[in-house]
Amino acid sequence: MKYRITCLTPTLVGNGQRLSPIDYMVWRDQVNILDQNRIFKLLARGPRLEGYLAQLKKSEKLDFASWGGFAQNFAGRRIPFEHASSTQFWTNARAENLFIPVFATGPQGKLIPGTAVKGALRTAFVHARIGERQIKDAANQTASDPRALRRAGPAAEDSALGGSGQTLMRSIAPADSSGVAESSFRVYLLRTSTVEAAGAGRYQLAWKTSPRGAVRKADDSTPAFAEMAVPGTTFEGGWYESGERVGALLRAGNEYAAHVLALHRQYAESTGLSVLRTAIEALEKSVADAGAQKACVLPLGWGGGFLSKVAFLDTTDESYRQVLRQVMFYARAIESRLPFPKTRRIVFLENRPATLPGWVRFELA
Repeated sequence: MKYRITCLTPTLVGNGQRLSPIDYMVWRDQVNILDQNRIFKLLARGPRLEGYLAQLKKSEKLDFASWGGFAQNFAGRRIPFEHASSTQFWTNARAENLFIPVFATGPQGKLIPGTAVKGALRTAFVHARIGERQIKDAANQTASDPRALRRAGPAAEDSALGGSGQTLMRSIAPADSSGVAESSFRVYLLRTSTVEAAGAGRYQLAWKTSPRGAVRKADDSTPAFAEMAVPGTTFEGGWYESGERVGALLRAGNEYAAHVLALHRQYAESTGLSVLRTAIEALEKSVADAGAQKACVLPLGWGGGFLSKVAFLDTTDESYRQVLRQVMFYARAIESRLPFPKTRRIVFLENRPATLPGWVRFELA
């Protein structure tokens, strides 16, 4: 049996690698990834090697005036920007914001690792089985012993799915997908939205800047760039299962997707992001369609934020918030009394905040 994953929105499943600004040059609205081995061999024949190495050592970006010919003649890969406007934002951005996460790669090309597939399904399955009792137990344990925080998540998952030797996911083994064509990828512009208090219990939209702060105008916020598979890209891989839990997994996936998307839609409505709301409504329709077939919709990979990584989604639950307060990264956001999570990473299409990253349709064939 095989699985098929179809990207519904721009999707990145990475392996932790990123392109630094000296690994590539931007030319003709595309990212030209330099073949450094070829460049070194060429320059070693003449006197320019030392100058090139010196610039690599001291520069944040390569000087296009001096070395731009390499972008034209010695690019190993060329990845177009999703929209020509991205070039301007890339040019004006600080170098530390120009590290581009890239798609996972294997011998056959760009692929989705089987572990990423299983992880997304596992989160959905835990969501279907976890309840307030497990969260209250975690809150009680961490309140009496702060060291228990490191085991709070695994303990709750084991309670929902069973321990390592008995887990309900043990019989599921998706393989890595096959590779897809290089033409299936673009470099997308993303920005992070947030909400700020506007008085009388109302909130207003803002956009995050790095390292901290927010602005009202999206163009003034800090951009991010990522290599992502375009919507409609299809990945296929082997599916191995020794039990009969496929139906339950797919139902869990659609229930989880529906819950996450409902929270995203509420966020889009409260912040006035109408184009994003329309995109979310289209994803909700995809969930309904998948429920009538042997398929489900899932958040997968990079960019989905807090809601795509946790199985318990009721962030208003006081026991849950008690646990989150003990995590320094979340404590300040919880105490702010603003909706949690208050940020979303949003994909811009044609320089408009348009959709969420990393939503796919998963089906078995």
